Order: sequence, then C-alpha cells, then structure tokens
Amino acid sequence: MAFTSFLGRVLFASVYILSAYQEFNEFGVDGGPAAKALKPKFGVFTSHVQSHAGIQVPEIEIKHLVSAAIFLKGIGGILFIIGSSLGAYLLIIHQLIAIPILYDFYNYDSEEKEFNQLFIKFTQNMALYGALLFFIGMKNSFPRRQHKKKVPKTKTG
Repeated sequence: MAFTSFLGRVLFASVYILSAYQEFNEFGVDGGPAAKALKPKFGVFTSHVQSHAGIQVPEIEIKHLVSAAIFLKGIGGILFIIGSSLGAYLLIIHQLIAIPILYDFYNYDSEEKEFNQLFIKFTQNMALYGALLFFIGMKNSFPRRQHKKKVPKTKTG
C-alpha cells in the first residue's frame, strides 16, 4: 500500500513538476511564452476584479507571477511526492491563483469554441484542486504515530 501511495503521488506531482521544468527552461529575460500568454488574461482578470469586487489589484510584473508559479509547482510537487502537507498547500495556492486567470471561460459566450475548451480545462483543474484537498483531509484524519516510551523494567530481587 505504501508503494502504491508513493507511485500515485509521483504521477500526480509529475504534472506540476514537468510544467515547472518547461516554464523554467523557457523563462528567458521576459518570462518566456508563459508570460506572453498570461499577460492579456491577467489584464482582463484584474479589470474584472476591480470592476466587480471593487478591490484594487496591485501592479505585478508578469515575469514575477510566472516565476512564483514555477516555484509553487516545482517545490510543491517535490514536497508532495515525499508526502508533505506543505507541498499540497503550495500546489493549492498555485491552483487558487492560476485557475481563475488561465481558464477564463466566463469571458466567452457559451456558443463559442473557446468557451468549451476553457471550461473543460477549468473543470479538470478543479478536479486536481479537489484531489489536493482530499490528500490534506486524509493526511489530517489519521492520527500521528506516537513512539511508545520504553518503560524501565523494575528489578526484582
């Protein structure tokens, strides 16, 4: 059972680790293709947040956002493999930030082709988010192992 759990964590985290590795290799000076794809989506997202929620979103350089995503996915994935809850929390933070920005199906009419593609990716990432919540819930539901204290033997004489 322990090997199966480990294998499952490796396969699950490989999605994040390989993505972080690819973005790291393509990063360059300006953040690479990830920054170019993220910039217009982030602009639309910030305007939505400011207009609908009335919250002022601070100016963030896109390359810093991409580097934060690389860090969260890379370190979070590695920690997740070894069974750390911190790794799962880092991946959850990444998902909470990335999902509404990258998969903005809400900006399209439901008859458009982009709506269906983005909605499918949105629901797939929500499933990954749910799996991370499940991992943390299961991890916290089992009592921690406590080492038994050795009771000194009494000498009878």
